[in-house]
Amino acid sequence: MRTLIATHFVSLDGVVDSPGGGDHPHAGWTFRDVEPLMEAYEMKGQEQETAGALLVGRESWEEFHEVWPTMTEFERFNAIPKYVVSTTLEEDKVAASPWQPMTVLRSIDEVAALKETEGGPIQVHGSARLTQALAAAGLVDRYHLLLFPLLLGSGKRLFADDADKTRLRLVDQASYANGIQKLCYDVVH
Repeated sequence: MRTLIATHFVSLDGVVDSPGGGDHPHAGWTFRDVEPLMEAYEMKGQEQETAGALLVGRESWEEFHEVWPTMTEFERFNAIPKYVVSTTLEEDKVAASPWQPMTVLRSIDEVAALKETEGGPIQVHGSARLTQALAAAGLVDRYHLLLFPLLLGSGKRLFADDADKTRLRLVDQASYANGIQKLCYDVVH
C-alpha cells in the first residue's frame, strides 16, 4: 500500500488558502509576509525527490496545470504521474493540459484504490477540501506542514470543523530563524 502524504503551508490559525497566490485577500502570504529563508523550504525539495505521484483537487488543478509545467524547479513533479479528483472536470480539458501525465479520479473510492497500487508516496499539494475528504475517509497517512507565524483570520482551513478526533505522532520537526516551523506527523490508525 502506498503512503498518502498531505503537504501544506499553513498559518497558525489553520488557514491554507492561497499561500502562493489566488483569490484570498492575503494571497501569496508565504512569500510576502515572512522573511525568505531557503532552509525552511528544504522539505519541499525532499518531497519532490521521494514523490511517486501527485494528487490535487479541481481548484488546485486549475491553478497549477498551466503554471507548474513552466517551472524548472518542479521538473520531477512535472514528470511523475498526477491525479486530479473531480466529479465535474471534463476529461478532454485534462487531456489538453500541458501538465501530463494526468488522470482524473471521480471519487474518494478511486483514491483508495490508487493507494492499493505499487509505487512511491502519493502527495497531496494544496487542495484543502480534498485533504479534508481524504482525512474523513481515513486515507491520510502523514501530514507535512510548514507552519507560518501568521494569523490570516479567514480562508480555507486544513482541518474541517466537524472532523473526527485523530491521533498524530510527531516524526520530524524543525524551527527556523524566520519563525516557520516544520512539523511532520504520522496519523495513528
